[in-house]
Amino acid sequence: MTQPPQPSDDPPQGGFGAPQDPPPGGFGAPAPPPSDGLTKQPPSAPPGPPATPPPPAGGYGSPPPPPPGGHGAPQTPPPAGGFGAPQPPQNPAYGYPQAPPPGQPPTQPGYGFPQGPPGQPGMPPQQGYGYPTAPMHPQYAAPQQGGGKKFNVRMQIIVAAVVAVALIVGGGAIYASSGGDEGGGKDAPASAGPDGGEAKGGDGLAGGTEKAPSDTKSRIGFQLPHPKVTDTTVVDGSWVTDKVYVKTGVYEVVGYDLDKGTKLWSIPLPGQVCAASRHMSKDFRTAIAFQEGKPSAADKYPSCNQIGALDLAGGKMVWNKSVTSDSNGDEPIRFNEVTLSGTTVAAGGTSGGAAFNLADGAELWKPKTDANNCSDRGYAGGEALAVVRRCGGYDEAQLTIQALNPATGAPLSSYQMPAGVDYASIVSTKPLVVAADVGDTAGDGSGISDFFSIDAATGKLIVRISADADRYAAECGSTEVETCHSLAVGDNRLYVPTEEHEGGGEYGDTNEIVAFDLTTGKLVGGRADAGDSYTLTPLRMDGSNVIAYKKPPYDKGGQIVSIDGSTFKETVLMVNPDDEAVRDAETSFSSDYSEFLYEKGRLFISEKMISEPSKNASADDKQYLVVSFSTV
Repeated sequence: MTQPPQPSDDPPQGGFGAPQDPPPGGFGAPAPPPSDGLTKQPPSAPPGPPATPPPPAGGYGSPPPPPPGGHGAPQTPPPAGGFGAPQPPQNPAYGYPQAPPPGQPPTQPGYGFPQGPPGQPGMPPQQGYGYPTAPMHPQYAAPQQGGGKKFNVRMQIIVAAVVAVALIVGGGAIYASSGGDEGGGKDAPASAGPDGGEAKGGDGLAGGTEKAPSDTKSRIGFQLPHPKVTDTTVVDGSWVTDKVYVKTGVYEVVGYDLDKGTKLWSIPLPGQVCAASRHMSKDFRTAIAFQEGKPSAADKYPSCNQIGALDLAGGKMVWNKSVTSDSNGDEPIRFNEVTLSGTTVAAGGTSGGAAFNLADGAELWKPKTDANNCSDRGYAGGEALAVVRRCGGYDEAQLTIQALNPATGAPLSSYQMPAGVDYASIVSTKPLVVAADVGDTAGDGSGISDFFSIDAATGKLIVRISADADRYAAECGSTEVETCHSLAVGDNRLYVPTEEHEGGGEYGDTNEIVAFDLTTGKLVGGRADAGDSYTLTPLRMDGSNVIAYKKPPYDKGGQIVSIDGSTFKETVLMVNPDDEAVRDAETSFSSDYSEFLYEKGRLFISEKMISEPSKNASADDKQYLVVSFSTV
C-alpha cells in the first residue's frame, strides 16, 4: 500500500494551522505578540498511523495525514438554546446597537461594518475586520457644540439603533461603493495587467451555469466505506463527468454511478496513486502519478516514478511511462505533482520536470543538467501552463515563476520572486496568481503571507497583495506548487475567506468571503456572510460566480451556495439533511484534507488520505471514503 510522502532533499513543510479565537478588544483589533501558546499549531496526527512514520513517497512534500474527526467534526451540543439560538446582546464590538452614555454621540456596530476615519463625529476609531471603510452619513452624526438643539439620552439611543439597522441593511451597498485599500496594493507598476475575462453566461444564475433547484433540500446519495489499510495511504484524486463519479482507491481508480454509487468500472494500478491532476480535458481525460509497484520485503517504499493518462469516460488507462534525466542515469526520476493544461501532461519534483502529450504519451521535455543548478519543481495547469523554477543551492535558492508554451516548455515570460521566498504556489494560471510565505512571516502554517498578481505576457508584477494570516484563511501546501485550496480566482478577482471569529450568537463562530482586485490589489468592497455558526469556504468559480461550501453548526447540515462575484448576493443551491447520522457522515470530513466537488445538483466529499483506524475507535465511529448528496 501507499506510504506517506518519500524523503526529499528539501526541508520538511510546516503543518496547516488551525484558526484561533479573536484577540481581546474585538476581532480585527491589533493583537499583541503571542506569549502563551496562541500561535497556531498543526493539527494532531490521524488515528492509527505507525509510531515511527516511514520515509515519504513523493519527495517534494505531500499533505500531512488528516486529524481525527476532521476539521468539521461534530461537537458536544451546547446547553439549551444551541448554536445560532437568539441571544441577548453581549458585546458592542460585534454588531449590536448600544445605548451611548449620557452626553456622548451614538456609536455604530463593530465587527465587519464600515468604519469612518478616526476622530469623525459619531464614529469609533477602530478599523473593521479587513474591510473597506466608509464615512457615516452626515444625518447620523451627533450635532456639534455651539449650535442646534442638544440631544437627550432617549434621542441618542434611537439614533444609535437607526444607524445600526441602516448599516446592516445597506452594508452591501456601502461596501460596493467603497474602495478600501487595507491589505492591498504594494509595488504596483503602471501597467494595468491582463484582462480578467468576461463573465461566462449560462441558462442558470447570472454569470454562471449552476441552477438553483426548485427544492434545495438534498437527499443522501451514497456513502462509500473507508477502505481497510494498515498504513497511511494517499487516495488523492476525484473527478465528475457527465455520467460517472471517479475516485482514487487502493491500487485502483474507480468509476461510480452518480446517484447509486455502484461500481461501473475499475482501472487497476501496479502501485498506489501519489498525485493526481485536478484538471480534466473536454473529453474527460486526466493524469495521475503512481508508484512503480507495491511494497515488498525488498522494496518497502516503491518510487513514485510513473505518469499515466486516464480516460474517465471509457474507464481505462490510455498510457503510462517513466522518464530519466541526464544526471540520474537509467534510474527513473521521482515525481510528486502532476497537472494538465490542454493536451500537455506536466509532472514535477525535486529532480526536475517532464511533460507528455495527453493523447499518446509522447515525451515533450524532460529534466536536463543545468550549470546554474536549475530545475522545474512543479507546474500548474488549467487554462494555461506555468512553472515554479528553482536555481542555486539550498542556502541561496532563487525562485522564478514562468508562463510556458505547453507544447514545447519554452518560457513565454519570467518573474523572479523576491528574496526570502523558499517555496511558491501557483493559485491560478489565467490570470497568473502566485502565493508565497515571504520570509516565513505568515506564522500559521498556511503558506501564504502575500499574493502576487503577474502579467503572464510580460512577466511584470502587476500588484503584490499582503494577506494577513490572522485575517484570511486560504491555504497552500508549502512545498507543492498546485495544492492551494479555500480560495478562488475569476473575473480578475481573488476570493478568499476570512478566519473564523465570534458571531452574533452565544455559541459558534462564523466568517465571510471577500475579494481583492488583481489589478489594484485593493479589497473590492462587499462580502458574503456565512451567518451565525456557519463558515464559508470557496470551492471554485462558476463563470463570474463563486461556488462555496457552508460548514454547518453541530445540529445542521451543510450548504452549497452560489455567490455573485460582483454583488456578493448568495443563492442557496443545496441544503443537506440535519438528521444526526447524515450530519455525522458529512462532518467527518475535514475541509483541509478532503475534496469537495459540486456539479449540477450533486455534492461529493471524499478523503485525500486514509490510515488504519484507531484501536480505540468504537463501532459507532464510522469512517467513509466518499459521501454524496443530491437535489436532482
